[in-house]
Amino acid sequence: MIVLDKVRKKFTAQGKEIYAVDNVSLHIKKGEIYGIIGFSGAGKSTLVRCINRLEKPEHGSIFVDGEDIVKMHGKSLRNKRRKIGMIFQHFNLFSSRNVYQNVSYPLKYQGINKTDIERKVMELLEIVDIAEKRNAYPSQLSGGQKQRVAIARALANDPKILLCDEATSALDPQTTLSILKLLRKINMTLGITIVLITHEMSVIKEVCDRVAVMENGKVVEEGDVFGIFSTPEHPVTKRFIETTTNLSKINTMVDEDSPLLHLHPGQKLVRLKYLTPGISEALISELAETYHVKANIIFANVEIIGEHPLGGLAAILTGRSEDIEEAFNYLEKRQIGVEVIKDAGIIDTVVSECNGKA
Repeated sequence: MIVLDKVRKKFTAQGKEIYAVDNVSLHIKKGEIYGIIGFSGAGKSTLVRCINRLEKPEHGSIFVDGEDIVKMHGKSLRNKRRKIGMIFQHFNLFSSRNVYQNVSYPLKYQGINKTDIERKVMELLEIVDIAEKRNAYPSQLSGGQKQRVAIARALANDPKILLCDEATSALDPQTTLSILKLLRKINMTLGITIVLITHEMSVIKEVCDRVAVMENGKVVEEGDVFGIFSTPEHPVTKRFIETTTNLSKINTMVDEDSPLLHLHPGQKLVRLKYLTPGISEALISELAETYHVKANIIFANVEIIGEHPLGGLAAILTGRSEDIEEAFNYLEKRQIGVEVIKDAGIIDTVVSECNGKA
């Protein structure tokens, strides 16, 4: 649906050229929800504005449904944009117009009769579950209700693509979840391709199929959401993932020499992590029953992403060294990442790792 090929967009600030988007190439499939994440200034918002040509890149191609939007202008560009809906962080509703008037605005000058406009607007308000607010004004709505109106307005022209630029950043966690569920519903029922820009990894985890991570205008990592969460490679990706789990707290506790982590002979402090989908075995029970290794769980963070368990735990293992090594081999064969953080006989922090990744 969307193909970006070596796209570059620069700005000039204080006499210096800055590339907000620097040689980005992406393939976004038809009907998927594709996330683009990055910290402030990473270039993600500029990139999404290039997709609908609110910004024109200096270099590269952007094919939207088979046509290079970079080369378009005039009427052909306007017609193309009608099939690309967009919603924003601060809703961008007309304060002087009510809900019905906001949603009907994109249809106003297209020669559509009032009866068809009425039917279309009410269908959209039903889809976003806010039909009862048709006569209300934005000042009378909550943040979540305003975003539902903005989504309905973005759908007025029957777009093939919906661009969401930090669409949930101004919302509380519960409202964010309801809006993400609505976007998933729209994606599944209408088949619309959604590109979601965010700085929150929890948003990516909740709704996206694939994700690209941006830093300094470049895409530094890309892949399916499970793969990115289970085996992040770039430092910026790892920092994002740490914001959604408490497992990284174990490092702070080691640095602070927490009494909870003081080990006795025959003990190791380890971090276990799912590396592949489809793991459903009773791993801790297996360690105790088969390998005679006891596990005292310090932290655990396991959740479901794409119908597969993802996460891990930090635990103190107790047992004979040869039994623990056999247990490690068992875990490795089951595609569980094993990182030894602290060993009873070694003062240093990270001493080994069975899966070869830091």
